[in-house]
Amino acid sequence: MSPPTALGPVARAGGRSDGVSVSFEFSPPKTPEAEESLWACIRRLEPLNPTFVSVTYGAGGSTRERTHRTVKRMLDETTLKPAAHLTCVGASREEVDEVVRDYWESGIRHIVALRGDPPGSIGGAYVPHADGYANATELTRGIRAVAPFEVSVGLYPQVHPESPGIDHDIDVLKAKIDAGATRAITQFFFDIDTFLRFMERVRKAGVTIPISPGIMPVSNFKGLQRMADPCGIPLPAWLGNLFEGLDNDAETRRLIACSIAAETCARLAEEGFSDFHFYTLNRADLVYAICRVLGVREVPLAPKEAAG
Repeated sequence: MSPPTALGPVARAGGRSDGVSVSFEFSPPKTPEAEESLWACIRRLEPLNPTFVSVTYGAGGSTRERTHRTVKRMLDETTLKPAAHLTCVGASREEVDEVVRDYWESGIRHIVALRGDPPGSIGGAYVPHADGYANATELTRGIRAVAPFEVSVGLYPQVHPESPGIDHDIDVLKAKIDAGATRAITQFFFDIDTFLRFMERVRKAGVTIPISPGIMPVSNFKGLQRMADPCGIPLPAWLGNLFEGLDNDAETRRLIACSIAAETCARLAEEGFSDFHFYTLNRADLVYAICRVLGVREVPLAPKEAAG
């Protein structure tokens, strides 16, 4: 396993490369200060004209109202196409269906359907609600029964932590597609070769829907470990080595993070990938810089949206 070594043709293109598209993930804010920071991030990235943006749903559905409020404001005040995350956890089918109907009536046309984590325990043992959807496949089918949403689903390129193996994960993905899923977004990863081998198996299994690689441009390695460990995402030794001894050097860490993510995207572009989904952590600077490296440029907003 080794790090990316060279920026590919997309990174050298100079203008926006044909066929390259991006999408962004945000989290609903918990405080007024966090809300201000989130909207600064949104305004910074909005002119890059992402295909869509998604807003997460906390463990156990803990951010339900904040998620709804955030996607509704995006719809009302920006040019963005928001997708709301939705999970099965801690709610009956009737309650989930009510949320889905509310989204449709609000003008939301895209949902990211996920099983979800138990309240306050990311990576903890999952127990389905007695009257709820048991998993993301059932949730996807339920969403599509309410209205013809675009439905994105999650995908682990290095085996779901509760899965017996890759073949099982691919079977689950195919079941989600049969239930109505229209796109898959992968969990973040750093081992590109393993990802490419996984994707080869996925495509050989007959999966044809768009699959967006999940890119995590994070400059805090310890924070990354806290996110990766509960999800069973392996972090290669070379990655830890790059950040070693830089605890008090935030600027160098940020430069390294930007370089890794940009080179990862460039390598994937050389392999034929053109859709990249960025986990922003509600911070725009690294994501904006990486998009520039990929050749993604700002699109002028119409006067009404720019003023909003």
